Formats: sequence, C-alpha cells, structure tokens
Amino acid sequence: MVQYYHVCRRELWFMSRGVDIDREATNIQRGTHVDETSYEGRRRSYQINDRLQLDLLDSGDVMEVKVSSALEKPARMQLLYYLWYLEEVLDIERDGVLAYPRERKREQVELDAEGREEVEATILGIIETVEQDSPPALEKKPYCDACLYQDLCWV
Repeated sequence: MVQYYHVCRRELWFMSRGVDIDREATNIQRGTHVDETSYEGRRRSYQINDRLQLDLLDSGDVMEVKVSSALEKPARMQLLYYLWYLEEVLDIERDGVLAYPRERKREQVELDAEGREEVEATILGIIETVEQDSPPALEKKPYCDACLYQDLCWV
C-alpha cells in the first residue's frame, strides 16, 4: 500500500477494495522476472507477521528490487516502510538497498528522522485514503497510459 500511495492514491483505493490488477500483464511479468532472477543466491525472502514480504541480502540489509528507477520515490518509500516496520514493531535495526539491476544502479538507504516522519505521514495518508467512501479524484499522471487500472479511471 505504501508504494501505491506514492504512485496513485486512486490505485491504492481500488486495490484496498480488492480490485486487483491482471497479474499476467506484461509489465507485471517483467517486474516479477527481474525480481526473481536478480541477486539469486545472495538474498532470501521472508514473510513477516503476515503483513509484509521482504528480501534480505546475505549482509543483513533489506533489499528492494525494481525494473526501473522511473518511480524512485515510491520504491524508496516502500523500502523505508520495511525498515520502519522492522525497527518499530520488531525492534530490529537494518539498512536497506534499493536496486535497479537493468540500470546497474544500487543505492544504500537508511531510516533517518526525516524518513521516519515520511513513513508515518504515509501510513496516516493510506488510512485516510482507504477509509474514503469513493476513490480520490482523477489526476492525469505521465504513467496513466501504462497503468493496469486505466480502464476504471478513464473509460
């Protein structure tokens, strides 16, 4: 939900109501492939409290893998949320790595005071969004044409 919140709150609202995207769509399949085949043998996936699934590198850093850095803020916020959750709920401090294998780009991410504030504001924003009776207003964004929810918004 964190990533959806930073990409499109309307998409978040639909997803929160169980209106799911087509998991067989090319964009989704490409992302899944990159995620599953990058850093093989150097990271492991963990399901935590039935709330989130994250990957840990052998170093102990939490890793978030994305196809492209085009939506960097949502990916960064997702990773910061993982770090926040580990620290606030489980009392485990970790750093993170945001990776874009196709771009050969990696970035270290730490949960600092500013990141903590952003995560907590995001959580409040998510609650506010999903509790609305109707989806947030339409807002045309550069990536709407590639969105799998576009038929719900623009038809």
